[in-house]
Amino acid sequence: MENPRPEKVAVVEEVRGRLEASEAALLTEYRGLNVSATAELRRALRDAGGELKIYKNTLVRFAARDLGLEIDDLLTGPTAIAFVDGDPVTVAKALRDFAKTNPALVIKGGLLGDKTLDEAGAKALADVEPREVLLARLAGAMAAPMVQFAGLLEALPRNFAYGLKALIDQGGAPGAPAAAEPAEAPTPDPEPEQAEESADTEQES
Repeated sequence: MENPRPEKVAVVEEVRGRLEASEAALLTEYRGLNVSATAELRRALRDAGGELKIYKNTLVRFAARDLGLEIDDLLTGPTAIAFVDGDPVTVAKALRDFAKTNPALVIKGGLLGDKTLDEAGAKALADVEPREVLLARLAGAMAAPMVQFAGLLEALPRNFAYGLKALIDQGGAPGAPAAAEPAEAPTPDPEPEQAEESADTEQES
C-alpha cells in the first residue's frame, strides 16, 4: 500500500487488532441483504457473542498479511466479518440459522485462531456442540470415576492405620529382624554375711 491515506492505515490497524483479539472470525458475503435484514443479523450475532463488521477487502487483506493469515481466497465480493469474542460454535450456529431464512447471506469461511477454515469447515463448526454442553458432558463422564477416586483417597488413611496396627501387633515391619529373647539373668553372688554363715556351718560339721 503506497502512501496510504491515514484513514486507511487506521482501518488496517483496527482490522489487525480485531483479528488478533478475537477467538475466531467468520467471513460472509452479504450481497442482497437489505438494511433491515443486516440489522437483524447484527442483533443475532451480538446475542451469540459476535460482532458483524464490514470493511473493504483490500484493507482486510493487508491486515491479514501483516499477521501471516492466508484468507485471500475468501476476500471476494462484498465481505462482512463476524468477529467472535465468545464461543465460535455459538456464533457459527447464529450465522447458519440466519442463512436458513435469508439465502442472500453466504458463509465463505473464516479463521479459528490462526487456522484458516474453508466454507465446509466454517459450516461444520456450526454442527459442533456448544462449549457449555461439551463441558457438561465431560463433567458427567468424569463424575463416577472421580467419586470412586475420592472414596479411595478417603479410605487410604484408615487402611494405613489398620496396616500400621497390624505391623505393630506382629512385632515390626515384614522382613525386619525379630526382637531377641531376653537373656536369663545370672544367679547373684551370695551376700558377704551369708557367705560367712555358710563357712561356719561347714566348720561345725
